[in-house]
Amino acid sequence: MKNKEINRKGFVFKPYKAPSQTPFEKLFDIFKELITHTSGDFDEAIDWLRELDVEYKLTTEDYTIEDFIEDLKAKGYIREEIKPDGNKGTAITAKTERAIRQAALDQIFGKIKRSGAGNHKSKGIGVGDEHTGDFRNYQFGDALDKVSMTESLRNAQINNGMDDFSLTEADLVVEETMHKSQMSTVLMIDISHSMILYGEDRITPAKKVAMALAELITTRYPKDTLDILVFGNDAWPIKIKDLPYLQVGPYHTNTVAGLQLAMDLLRRKRNTNKQIFMITDGKPSCLQLPDGTYYKNSVGLDEHIVTKCYAMAQQARKLHIPITTFMIAQDPYLMQFVQGFTQANQGKAFYTGLKGLGEMIFEDYETNRKKRIKG
Repeated sequence: MKNKEINRKGFVFKPYKAPSQTPFEKLFDIFKELITHTSGDFDEAIDWLRELDVEYKLTTEDYTIEDFIEDLKAKGYIREEIKPDGNKGTAITAKTERAIRQAALDQIFGKIKRSGAGNHKSKGIGVGDEHTGDFRNYQFGDALDKVSMTESLRNAQINNGMDDFSLTEADLVVEETMHKSQMSTVLMIDISHSMILYGEDRITPAKKVAMALAELITTRYPKDTLDILVFGNDAWPIKIKDLPYLQVGPYHTNTVAGLQLAMDLLRRKRNTNKQIFMITDGKPSCLQLPDGTYYKNSVGLDEHIVTKCYAMAQQARKLHIPITTFMIAQDPYLMQFVQGFTQANQGKAFYTGLKGLGEMIFEDYETNRKKRIKG
């Protein structure tokens, strides 16, 4: 590839060479990114792949785009289907959906290091069931199964030598652990029109975060629960498998409806620990009235709508449900709303661009779900 970036239609591609990749793997990495941007539209993703191939020479005579498509079929990543217009078409399979979620997990969370600086205060470390990789001296009362024999024997060799080897209490070390508490999380994603306004694609990063968080929880914390909902004029739940296909609509932002649904979902959970993550770039601008019609106002901060939002935040606080708001815009009106909203809930808020959004949600999730107990 040429040593530059290409930015078209909101897509950004950087030159990258992974070690020991097969032609299929190289194209598949790009394909997973494209299929996320195109909300699962296979034909559009392949069209973009062909354009990139023309400019960057991604394929050779020995392995063409057609060969790649055939491999996708053979490996079970795509399938033939009948479209609504009656014509045949191609769609991605559940196997591809899983691959996209795993790619999002690696891309967003794979870069996080345990020793990196976080956004929250650290808490005490103690007895538990999740290893941290940190060690301390043995103390009377520590369980023997927590003693690290490898590190303790190493200490004994250093302290006493090999010729007259002995293992004393002073040589023993214990690995720190953390007690894991089950967590029920609802992730709210704003799909109002502003998420793609002015040519800035904010919905794709939000989708990636949701897919990564879903993959993290289902693979690493299977006892935890994650519900995902989207909100525009209304709010409704979506399944994890539907995330790649998520698109914005011609909607306003009914934050109240999203919060009502989120709390309804969490009331059904048995876990004691519950939380809401909300990703949005728009101030609340819509309410559904008792007669089913909508009250909408996109100008400034509507006092009636904002008051309803604050009331929902206070209700969540009474239910011991913290709300963490990730505001991916920095309009003064939005910041003013979020400050009042966060105060009403006693939750947390982050004002951020799109870069780093996944890391902050990951760090917040990890912090909230782990209850560290002092030994």
